[in-house]
Order: sequence, then C-alpha cells, then structure tokens
Amino acid sequence: MEVVTLNCCWKSRPYNLSASVFQPLGMEFVGPRNSAEMSPARFFSGFRVGLRVFASRNSVKKSRKREKSQKYDTSPSNKAVLEENDAVSNTPPLADNYIQENSNTSSFNHSEAQSTLLIPSRGAVLWACSITSCLIGTLGVVIRQVSHFASTKGWPVIDASSEISLNFETWHLELIVGLVILISSCRYLLLNIWLDFAESSGAANQQVLSSLEPSDYVVVAFLPGISEELLFRGALLPLFGMDWKSVFAVAALFGILHLGSGRKHSFAVWAMFVGLAYGYATVVSSSIIVPMASHAMNNLVGGIMWRYTSKSSK
Repeated sequence: MEVVTLNCCWKSRPYNLSASVFQPLGMEFVGPRNSAEMSPARFFSGFRVGLRVFASRNSVKKSRKREKSQKYDTSPSNKAVLEENDAVSNTPPLADNYIQENSNTSSFNHSEAQSTLLIPSRGAVLWACSITSCLIGTLGVVIRQVSHFASTKGWPVIDASSEISLNFETWHLELIVGLVILISSCRYLLLNIWLDFAESSGAANQQVLSSLEPSDYVVVAFLPGISEELLFRGALLPLFGMDWKSVFAVAALFGILHLGSGRKHSFAVWAMFVGLAYGYATVVSSSIIVPMASHAMNNLVGGIMWRYTSKSSK
C-alpha cells in the first residue's frame, strides 16, 4: 500500500542545543526559544513549502477516498489491507518515543549535574562545621552556667552542671565501647535492610564528606559530637529531669533537628534512637564525657564506613 507523508524543510540559524530539544512539527515544544527565530519567515521558504503542502493535501484526499471505497469491499484481500492499515495507524510514532527518551535522559543528566554542584568545597565544610559546633557548644555552656547561677540564688531551677558533671571514671570506658559497638552495628544493619535510611544517610554523607581528606574526618566527627552532647545531654536533659521521660523528650527534639539537607524522616528516627542511647548513658554515668566520646567515635566510624563502601562500589 502507499504511505502518505508530510515533509517540510526549513532553514534555521544555529542555536544553543543545551537550551532546547529537537521537536518535529505538531509536537509541543519544551525549552526556551526566541519567538523571532521561530517565525515562519525564518524557517520556511514560502513558495516551495506551499507547493508541497498543496500536493500533500491532494494525496491525503485521494487516500481518504480510496479508504472509503475499500470499506464497502468485503473481499478477503481487502480485509487484510484494512487490518494492515489499522496496525500501521495504531503504531506509536518513533519520533515521539525518541523525544520522550531524550527528554528523560536530559532531565536525569540535569538532576545529576545539579546534585554534583550542591557538594560544597573542603574549606566550606570545615568552616561550617567549626562555626556551627562553636555556636551549639556555646549555647550549651550558657544554659549550664545560667542554671547554676539560678540554682545558687534559690530559684526553682535544676543546676545542670551539678547533675551532669565532667567527671570520668574507668568503668565509663566499658560504657563508651558498648555504645560504639551497639550503634555502629545497628547502623550497618539498617543500611542493608532499610532502603530509605540508606538513601538518606548516603545523601547526607556524600554532601559533607565527599570533598574532605581522611584526616578531616576527625574534625567533622568530634566537633559536632562534643558540642551537640554538651547542649542536649549536658544542658537540656538535666533541666527536664533525670528520668526516662526527659530522655525521650530530648531524644525526640534531637531527631527532629536532624531533618533537612536531603535527609528524610528515616534519618530523624535514627537520630532519635541514638539520642535515647546517649541519654541513657548520661543518666547512668552522670557524666557528659560518656555521651561526648560515644557520639564522636560513632561519627568517625560512620564516616570511615561510608568512605570504604563508596570506594569499593566504584
């Protein structure tokens, strides 16, 4: 059978391929273009295109008449022709599939490039970590000092510095080692069975650790570990009370504040869990050194694990 096609040729000036996608006539254009460049005077050489369109319309009319006459023909050969026409008409255009696949590929490449650009430099990470840790640690020290001053004046405020001290005893080492083993093992297990947590944790680690040297891991592990525990377990926990309700409340606040920067709710649940573990260790030991050391060591182990797994996957 004969296939009727509409072919149009045009001339155009070169334009930026990164800002546009090739589109056949009749499809919706996606991407910015200049309206002057899209005008018919720029693209079509009017007379030649007019002749082709006129000839194509005549061909279409002849084809429609032929199809109409074939509908009343019940011969087996005509039925085969009609079935072939239906199969051809139901076949999706190859150009549409190409455009869709091309647009999906371009959007994926764009999102991948965008995520790559969001990774900060080594200096920016270290600077942000230092400033944030200093602010958090300062806030914890201020709360502890204010509570101590208010308590000495006879106000009904718990002295945080007396409830949670900076003392350290030998048996605290066992508690620290136990916390590091427990939390690191749970993290490794969840990374293998909880996809949402693995994606959230991987995105956060990639954003922070990708540009760092191995020696920098000590800085980004210990500064947040020390400052965060000084605020949450060393200042807020004693003010709420040294019981399980206070441990749970401070851990919930700790988990909520870990949302953002590409981290999902699964990461907040994980932060709440480790907050419960650090709170328990603080209540048992009555020392802020135990959660500080445990938090810092767990951060360091997590960073080393991510670096090893990311290199092995490459």
